[in-house]
Amino acid sequence: MQNDLPIRKIIHVDMDAFYASVEQMDNPELKGKPIAVGGSSKRGVVSAASYEARTFGVRSAMSGVKARRLCPELIFVRPRFNRYHEISKKIRKIFHDYTDLVEPLSLDEAYLDVTQNKKGHPSATLIAKDIRQRIFNEVGLTASAGISINKFIAKVASDYNKPNGQKTVNPEEVLEFLEALDIRKFYGVGKVTAEKMYQKGIFTGKDLKAKSLEYLDAHFGKSGRYYYYVVRGIHNSEVKPNRTRKSLAAERTFSENLSSEVFMLEKLDHIAEEVARRLNKSSVAGKTVTLKIKYSDFTLQTRSKTLPYFISDKSIILETAKDLLYQDKLSNSVRLLGISLSNLNTETSKKSTVKTPEKAVSVQLQFEF
Repeated sequence: MQNDLPIRKIIHVDMDAFYASVEQMDNPELKGKPIAVGGSSKRGVVSAASYEARTFGVRSAMSGVKARRLCPELIFVRPRFNRYHEISKKIRKIFHDYTDLVEPLSLDEAYLDVTQNKKGHPSATLIAKDIRQRIFNEVGLTASAGISINKFIAKVASDYNKPNGQKTVNPEEVLEFLEALDIRKFYGVGKVTAEKMYQKGIFTGKDLKAKSLEYLDAHFGKSGRYYYYVVRGIHNSEVKPNRTRKSLAAERTFSENLSSEVFMLEKLDHIAEEVARRLNKSSVAGKTVTLKIKYSDFTLQTRSKTLPYFISDKSIILETAKDLLYQDKLSNSVRLLGISLSNLNTETSKKSTVKTPEKAVSVQLQFEF
């Protein structure tokens, strides 16, 4: 066995219904009631739902109209992102008391590598428990956590005992855990991929593990290799404290559907201005401009163009977005437009290499957890 194989103790912390929980904490009258953070109008979208609302089937990204239909007593609350950022900073400060290897995924979740931690504690399970208790005592919110040998398993595990719980997948339990896992629980397997796997007789991790690398490559492209290794407990992605931004975007949902490109140009002007502002604030530039179009029937279309040079200027972003708008005829009236810039100058061409991946999990299985 090689000594340079990754041996890690990873925690994935996920706040419970974060936005909704913050609103309930700040307004005691909302506690125990079904609430949705977002808009209730026909154009409104649910950003987050309390657990009381989820029992009615209300979920994030659902239209406000549908959410109200499912739960007539639903209380809508306007989002307060400044407040969510404020709370998130307090939570991350707690994380950094244990390790500097903290990789935020969003305001309400993060990976922590506690293999070597500031407390000198050998148990990742007890560290996770302590972190969750401190978040509750110092912030007033509950969090759930997953603990295991890599980021993939930790993230899957954090969803097991929600809300306000945690699950540890010990090294010796990894392979059995993954074999029994419903394929829909595999991080990176969406609805479309899950349906495709069902058609090929893949319903659990055990079914997936039975497929060869060649088979998965042939039927699932680049993702096939990823599926082949993660189901074997091999996922060597490090916790990256400074995640490289891969894209920057802005979008707008309109109060009325737009049916003419002429009316969309003014909207694109404002969106391009916002994208340029964010690029300049982050001191980044990009080469690929993508126009996002969501039609009135909720179908989504994207059109992209890659330039031979990096841009961050509003006028160039806008002109490129206009070209993309006129690239093809619109298939319906439009409810949302968005512009994103990717292929940023912050990205590097370095690709991580995995040495003898088949041995990596065997080393982990002997690791004290």
